[in-house]
Amino acid sequence: MPSNEKPRLIPTGKCWCGCGKDVGLGKFFAAGHDKIAEAALMALKYDGSVAQLLHAHGYGSHHSVRHAAVTDPNCSWEKCTDCNYSGAPASIANHRKKDHPDNGEG
Repeated sequence: MPSNEKPRLIPTGKCWCGCGKDVGLGKFFAAGHDKIAEAALMALKYDGSVAQLLHAHGYGSHHSVRHAAVTDPNCSWEKCTDCNYSGAPASIANHRKKDHPDNGEG
């Protein structure tokens, strides 16, 4: 598999945080347990520090993870056309309505 392809993940019917709860069809987590799993992984691998996570993947003040997300063709992040804000398309739409309502899009 090419390095930019991610494996197809198949839900198993059990919560992937490890709690053992049954979850609905097509779901990986019980409600809110994705954040529990994320926090546990952050504590386990990065001492609970986002800075350590970024550093481990080569990002920081010297190499912007935001710029990487916006410029990677396999990532859906975008940059606002009116300012330096960046995020997922839904986040950009919300940002534009709130912070740029007079540009004809909000």
